[in-house]
Amino acid sequence: MTASAALGPRSPRGPAGALLVHRAPAVPTAAVLLLHGGRAEGMEPPPLVNLPALRMRPFVAAATSALDGRRVLVGEVRYRRRGWNGDRRDPAKDAQTALDVLRERAGPLPVVLIGHSMGGRAALRAGGDPMVRGVIALAPWLPAGEPVAHLAGRRIYVLHDPADRVTAASDSWAFVHRAAAAGAEAAAIPMAVGGHTMLRSASTWHQRVAQLTAGLLADD
Repeated sequence: MTASAALGPRSPRGPAGALLVHRAPAVPTAAVLLLHGGRAEGMEPPPLVNLPALRMRPFVAAATSALDGRRVLVGEVRYRRRGWNGDRRDPAKDAQTALDVLRERAGPLPVVLIGHSMGGRAALRAGGDPMVRGVIALAPWLPAGEPVAHLAGRRIYVLHDPADRVTAASDSWAFVHRAAAAGAEAAAIPMAVGGHTMLRSASTWHQRVAQLTAGLLADD
């Protein structure tokens, strides 16, 4: 049975459906999971034509290319709801569910999480899972007070264009500072252009993420 078959249905609903697999070696040795953006509030499911999810597809391709020839599973977290929804933290819970599904079906693999905007916040919230090797957060939404203690021992890269008008790069730099003080190996990476959508000079974002991903999994 291939890993993709073992990982079960690809429906966005239900525990198994929290993980959509794009690349599945028969016996993976590591995994990369991507998390797209969303909204502050939104109890409805993401739409079928979901622009934040489509925005992440080039990053899927970049990560897959960077890991060519290696047995790394590449997938994405599927959200039950479109928004963060306050204390419900729906995307963060979906991220944890996807990690649990991956652990159950493919074993305790080293994992890299790559998240944009709300997905960056969700990836960092899930970064304390024992399987997570590191987190790459792209223009993340990081309000003051986001927890950092659970990231001790993790490698964290936060990429942000200071001209972003949707999420604040200053919040990202503050988060990196607090995470480093809590014991994470955290780095802030200013991006010269791209704004929040990462469309201008998109290839620069894709290449940087591919390099960071390959570096995080270099020992595997």
